[in-house]
Amino acid sequence: MRILLTGGAGFLGSHLCDRLLDEGHEVIVMDNLLTGRGENLAHLFGRDGFAFVEHDVTHYIYVKGPLDYVLHFASPASPDDFSRYPIRILKVGAHGTHNALGVARAKKAKFFLASTSEIYGDPQEHPQRESYWGNVNTLGTRGVYDEAKRFAEAMTMAYHRERGIDTRIVRIFNTYGPRMRKNDGRAIPNFINRALSGEPLEVYGTGRQTRSICYVSDLIEGIYRLMHADYHEPVNIGDPSSETTMLDLAKTIVELTESKSEIALRPNAQIGDDPHKRRPDIALAKKLLGWEPQVTPEQGLRQTIEWFREH
Repeated sequence: MRILLTGGAGFLGSHLCDRLLDEGHEVIVMDNLLTGRGENLAHLFGRDGFAFVEHDVTHYIYVKGPLDYVLHFASPASPDDFSRYPIRILKVGAHGTHNALGVARAKKAKFFLASTSEIYGDPQEHPQRESYWGNVNTLGTRGVYDEAKRFAEAMTMAYHRERGIDTRIVRIFNTYGPRMRKNDGRAIPNFINRALSGEPLEVYGTGRQTRSICYVSDLIEGIYRLMHADYHEPVNIGDPSSETTMLDLAKTIVELTESKSEIALRPNAQIGDDPHKRRPDIALAKKLLGWEPQVTPEQGLRQTIEWFREH
């Protein structure tokens, strides 16, 4: 296939680009490098089937030649970005999704939206099933990302129903691995970098809030299978067995890095409306895709720590 991948210079996008090229597809990465990094793709320049276009997808998208698939992964996605780029996040969720869908329609291509578990907000259902509508504060700092993705899902389904676009939607739960930005505000890179530097690991609130962490290779496998499935509504991809408190995650990283760092509790979360619990129900992914995570948290964290040591 000939594929357009928006946001392909980001953490997840670059890993997906690797997989697509390894499968023999031609990939055009489109990224404005706001939060994506050229170094994530440096190993691909000069490789057959790979092309890079620096462009902001909130503006009109033009791609010469045919396309078989449009994968829309463009968006700042870390907690620090919510306050740093709030308007850009909303615009890429709205204008960017609209433009990407427009290209898919013009090229008669399939369309794949990278959505997020953040659409569930601070959930009142646990674990979260795809049928859960969410509990989101539209006025909160997190709301710009939550609502951008919720709108993107609504637009994707509208184009599917009214315009007949062949669409897919993945709801991505917390994912980690090599190529994460060092200072992007997410717990795992923050904890690892502080542990490697001997600095205190900062845990907000009581530290009892939970996340389910999925290693990036497992996520990419789920995404690739969903690309080829005949299903148009959202599918959760994440690792329910890995649910852990932030306090326990910090302790695990201190242990795995053999660090002497202490753990410091801070009174409030950096970003308001911090979800208290997060765990995916992946029954649909198991049934539809035959997918479930293979990498244990210890295996994944060791590989991620080693990458951060080297970089």
